[in-house]
Amino acid sequence: MLSTTAGALSLPVAYPVFTGRGLLGALHALVERHAPNHRYAIIVDAAIAAGHGARARSGFPAERTLALTVPSGEASKSRAEWERLTDALLAWGAGRDTTVVALGGGVVGDLAGFVAATLHRGVPVVQVPTTLLAMVDSSVGGKTGVDTPAGKNLVGAFHDPSLVVADVDTLSTLPPAVRRDGLAEMIKHGLIADSDHFTELCGLLPALAGEAGAEVAELPALIGHSIGIKARVVHEDAHESGRRQVLNAGHTIAHALEHALAFGVAHGSAVAAGLVIEARLAERLGVAESGLADIVADAVRRAGLPDGPPASVSDDTILAATRSDKKARAGVVQYALPERLGRMSPGPAGRWSTPVDEAAVRAALSESRRLARSPIRAD
Repeated sequence: MLSTTAGALSLPVAYPVFTGRGLLGALHALVERHAPNHRYAIIVDAAIAAGHGARARSGFPAERTLALTVPSGEASKSRAEWERLTDALLAWGAGRDTTVVALGGGVVGDLAGFVAATLHRGVPVVQVPTTLLAMVDSSVGGKTGVDTPAGKNLVGAFHDPSLVVADVDTLSTLPPAVRRDGLAEMIKHGLIADSDHFTELCGLLPALAGEAGAEVAELPALIGHSIGIKARVVHEDAHESGRRQVLNAGHTIAHALEHALAFGVAHGSAVAAGLVIEARLAERLGVAESGLADIVADAVRRAGLPDGPPASVSDDTILAATRSDKKARAGVVQYALPERLGRMSPGPAGRWSTPVDEAAVRAALSESRRLARSPIRAD
């Protein structure tokens, strides 16, 4: 029986998305209803396996279920780990009669999704995000993939899940720093599409970022609202050829920071700094209204997130890393830039991205270093 706090969100996507409290115990029932199959392969983050694995596996037929553990951390989102998991599934006998269940944060969701997308040219995948970042971002939208030495997410495929199950109770077992990572994406959602969501979220950010943030009564509804924003954008542009570019707000710089720091910075921290830097860039270019960057900077600070690049990484290094971004076209890096709260710029060609000269980016980086109160710490 489903928890009384569970509910499928009303979203413009072809698969059900459940969010609420107490859902892990109902996972098998939900999978049987929405993604039934003969075999089940549960790909789970090692840390999550210890805390939630037994409950999540409850009800799955032991003789037809394989659990594969993935080491925690961004380093696991690799072609080597994809190969290990795929070989293990094939050795087990997994065919098209197999549903893959991704249990963990964004790393496991992206990796397991890519395994499912490529195994026998595609088998069903169920996303069970256990971090706030994965709940509001990577679990919805169908993007899967792995990192390479050249950059993040450069090898992958679009592969929609058959089901998403987000149990908010899993957030209570995570350190506040991990939960704050997800707040960066929620701030982004308000910035790109819903000023009311941004304002409501900002009022609750100090509480959400604190030790008891997972228990804030408004959190499930806020998560559902953020998921809804992303789902509506994805519905308009499933394969990132236009409107979906707005979801890259803050991410051109964020991915460059991650690459420059050898993925030694949390994704949410990189996104938070990226949102501020790119808002400053938008103001310098005359795209954004004056004062927007300070509003964004205040939001990320209230969430306990960094508002600028690390002193240990030069502007030249960051700029070099942006050139490998998958959004670059003909050698020019593209940015998704805001105009005001809740509104993104359609760009000069109406494709929701703007080509930007490196001199302007360098100036925005310099300004961000000067104004940052809590830059990324690269210890």
